Amino acid sequence: MQINVGILMSYDYECLKQSLPLIYENSDRIVLALDENYNTWSGNKFEVDADFFDWIKTFDEKGKIEIYRDNFYDPQLTSIQNDTRERTMLSQHFGPGNWYIQLDSDELFVNFKGFTEVLKANSKYLKNPEDNKIQIWLFIINLYKKIDGGYLYVEKPFEPFSCATNFINYKICRVTFSRKKYLPFFIVHNTWARSEEEIFFKLNNWGHNKDFDVATYFDYWKNVSKNNFEEYRNFHPLDGKKWKELAFCPGENLNDVVAYFEKSNKLKIAPIYLFGKNIAQKIKHFKL
Repeated sequence: MQINVGILMSYDYECLKQSLPLIYENSDRIVLALDENYNTWSGNKFEVDADFFDWIKTFDEKGKIEIYRDNFYDPQLTSIQNDTRERTMLSQHFGPGNWYIQLDSDELFVNFKGFTEVLKANSKYLKNPEDNKIQIWLFIINLYKKIDGGYLYVEKPFEPFSCATNFINYKICRVTFSRKKYLPFFIVHNTWARSEEEIFFKLNNWGHNKDFDVATYFDYWKNVSKNNFEEYRNFHPLDGKKWKELAFCPGENLNDVVAYFEKSNKLKIAPIYLFGKNIAQKIKHFKL
């Protein structure tokens, strides 16, 4: 089996300069999905500097990277529906017979090599995927804001997310309704640790941009600092309790952050927790 990775490329394409090197050596094929008209899911325009494509050519010494251009914006659909549509089209672009791994440009994988080894050891799920649908769920470390000397990130419990599947039937973004298998791997998600201009644009073009008051939350985000971050509680824009508190991570850049988590003992998921989650999924999807 091959390790094929699909990545959504949009207005935050510069993040790929940090995320691609972390998966490149242990991938066989990497496809970057880019809207042919440079539209976001909300129909707003963005630009990609020509120098970035030159960087891709220079970086891609082994010829693993391709850019898949298509029309990923349908004005008849909501932002979240366009999100799901693009992910489906990207997975279909790979063709059958392998795991469908999907990442976003701003997701930096911690120990991608270890993750691919587990996928290869579970190739049995690829033999009859339609009769044995499964999705692989990992865990996210959400960076919230860059401050003097480091980054604020969302503290435990780390948020689970769907990263790979053996069968294309996305229902909401990259989530399917098939059985989940939880694995103790992590990505650092640079979703919020950006400039004010980038965050405001992101909030207005996010798949959930109609689900909360963007202006109010933007002001809330701007006010967090090294002096008051411990006061922030239950602050997820859609489901407050999903993000309970913030913690501080030292580092001048995203590479420092990934290195910090690789060396620290913070990235631990209790075996009993994983066992319980996975057993519950087996029971839920048990077939007589």
